[in-house]
Amino acid sequence: MSIFAGKVLLITGGTGSFGNAVLNRFLNTDIKEIRIFSRDEKKQHDMRVALNNPKVKFYIGNVRDYNSIEMAMRGVDYVFQAAALKQVPSCEFFPIEATRTNVLGTENVIKAAIANKVKNVICLSTDKAAYPINAMGMSKALMEKVAVAASRNIPEEETTVCLTRYGNVMASRGSVIPFFVEQIKNGQPITVTDPNMTRYLMSLEEAVDLVLFAFKNGKQGDLFVQKAPASTIGDLALAMKELFDADNEIKVIGTRHGEKLYETLCTREEMAKAIDLEGFYQVPADNRDLNYGKYFTNGDVKTSELEDYNSHNTERLTIEQVKEKLLSLEYIQNELAEWKQN
Repeated sequence: MSIFAGKVLLITGGTGSFGNAVLNRFLNTDIKEIRIFSRDEKKQHDMRVALNNPKVKFYIGNVRDYNSIEMAMRGVDYVFQAAALKQVPSCEFFPIEATRTNVLGTENVIKAAIANKVKNVICLSTDKAAYPINAMGMSKALMEKVAVAASRNIPEEETTVCLTRYGNVMASRGSVIPFFVEQIKNGQPITVTDPNMTRYLMSLEEAVDLVLFAFKNGKQGDLFVQKAPASTIGDLALAMKELFDADNEIKVIGTRHGEKLYETLCTREEMAKAIDLEGFYQVPADNRDLNYGKYFTNGDVKTSELEDYNSHNTERLTIEQVKEKLLSLEYIQNELAEWKQN
């Protein structure tokens, strides 16, 4: 029997890639009910028709609206806070919208969870929140601060608030792998920003594993990171070409506004207190109070001796290993089957 046996799970932003992966994992288990909360009625309708499962309930609403999320939270045991604006370019052009959804929306989710005595809330963050340089990362970094600040004032026996931070999820909506597939299928050049740019490679299943690990092991305010391999964007493009046996040109277009050469999952400061749990890092919350001396007069020599955990210094996959990881994705399997038929 799992910790979800007979329980009610709410997924905000539940019509997205992550929500679908959670549904695939839980639908045939002993969970009592899964609630999908999102603002897109078309996606909800499509999901409702495709699943046709009485365990899944749908709630139209927006995390920006406290009343709508509070209503959906009644009777809930566990929450995955996955609702977010995630695209770097759109957040660059509309940073206040990213703030309203990612920061204020998360505050609403946590407040509603506390009001309804939800057992556990996991807020999903991103590697772009570590040393952020773009609006999406900045809004997610502030979201993390909001979650940790809230966790300081909640008794753990009431509602536990934790965070997970993960890198690029392979083949998720709007990510680079489906983009490369479309370019290959259309005979277009495969556009690479910088072939030496590195990114973590995680599957949706691994992202769900990380969240479940946080549910089972998290204490108030904890941040969890899953160790993951990485690849250069150049090697990823070559691996895609080889898998599809394509002759598309690889065209270097240069780094886009708001992009980093590599992404960081744990900052140097976080690594100083991180607990190594084999495949994961657990970073306890900074629970210092407003005694400013603790911030400005008491330093930590250990921090200066460490480096951050990033996609440049993690395990680097070869092109063959990237191909193997790509082939593990159902999306790539389906696209390859269709490609070979044509």
